[in-house]
Amino acid sequence: MNNNQTIEKLRAMRLAAMSELHLQHVKNNSFNELTPDEYLAVLTDHEWEDRQNRKTGRLLTQAGFRQKASIADINYVQPRNLEKNMFNRLATLDFIVRKQNIIVTGASGCGKSYLSQALGHQACLMGYRVYYTNTSRLLSMLKLSKVDGTYFGELKKIARVDLLILDDFGLQPFDNHAREALMDITDDRYTEKSMIVSSQIPVSAWYDLLGGEGTLADAFLDRIVNSSHRINLNGESMRKGILKNE
Repeated sequence: MNNNQTIEKLRAMRLAAMSELHLQHVKNNSFNELTPDEYLAVLTDHEWEDRQNRKTGRLLTQAGFRQKASIADINYVQPRNLEKNMFNRLATLDFIVRKQNIIVTGASGCGKSYLSQALGHQACLMGYRVYYTNTSRLLSMLKLSKVDGTYFGELKKIARVDLLILDDFGLQPFDNHAREALMDITDDRYTEKSMIVSSQIPVSAWYDLLGGEGTLADAFLDRIVNSSHRINLNGESMRKGILKNE
């Protein structure tokens, strides 16, 4: 058996992790300690884990998160109306399987963005495609895309992701272009894909916030709110706590 040829063939088949591990075993003469079945399993597992790790890395990069948020680092000590058992149930991502949404509301500094991104990070680890964005920035981009003719292409990209996270919803007023784009996004995702919407504005004020045609506001609220898990945070800003500790 020519090990050099085997390694080159593995590389040619784009089995880079498997080839590198086999090369290490050849150099150390350690593969004789395993049966052929065990050795093949070791190589296969190594290649599989490497590909999964690279896939997760791509998903995290493509998601565009603003923070490195994780479920394990969530603060349940500071009082802010965040129930641990409830949030851990959401972290199972069953809401994505059921094509449901999550709405996180609360004052600035309560951790809405962090919680949303922690769920998004968990989704990436589980192999879901995620897109995190500031709501105003996304709607402005879609407005410009109507000018250069790429609007429907951008909508298709958004529709393909398994979880769309709209952060800072309602901080900027909605004009007709923004309302129409928002409706197009929700129409594409309704009963098909999930969303997380975080906002400083309570849901009870969203109808007036959307303004314009009442039918459009009704349609948006019907598609988002009625199929959503709700988290309403309160209490002092967590940023104040950080500054005090410093």
